[in-house]
Amino acid sequence: MALYLLVLGVCLLVIGAVMLVLMTSSTPRYRTEPKDLLALFDKALDSQVSETEWNAMIGYPIRHNEYLDGIRRRAAHLMEQHGRRWMIAQGKPLLNQEGQAELQALRDHLSAHTALREQ
Repeated sequence: MALYLLVLGVCLLVIGAVMLVLMTSSTPRYRTEPKDLLALFDKALDSQVSETEWNAMIGYPIRHNEYLDGIRRRAAHLMEQHGRRWMIAQGKPLLNQEGQAELQALRDHLSAHTALREQ
């Protein structure tokens, strides 16, 4: 009976410690910043971005900044309209020529907006 109570006490102690750790720790948060989008756009324009990296950044909503979320939605729309997913494996650009030009304009707009906000 003493062994049973000892095992029960140890189990309750371990379960309680795990519950305490889980309740006090918070979930990790990732905040997409303008520099992250600019880096992604630069890599896309240089044909160095993978489809997975593009989808991970562009497919995740940006809830803390409505302006950045608009940029993200515009980039997602560019991928829908001008994307060439099947060509990435061959080392070709993520977007066709028209999409590359629009992405460059979007990148320049975001860069100018970021520079104005930093001043």
